[in-house]
Amino acid sequence: MAVMELPENRLWTVEEVAYFLDLPVKTLYQWKWRGEGPPVRKMGRHLRYDPVKVRAWVDRDEAA
Repeated sequence: MAVMELPENRLWTVEEVAYFLDLPVKTLYQWKWRGEGPPVRKMGRHLRYDPVKVRAWVDRDEAA
């Protein structure tokens, strides 16, 4: 499997977050629909994630 370099200077796409979390893209869309998962912003038709908030969500989830 190729290693994806995740940029820190822009919002992440659904595919990049799925790669980071090692989850299917479909799971992120289901979480968005149910109001779960890391914070997400809808920009037009696209979902975008702040990498800082995604990492904080992972850290908070691990602490629980």
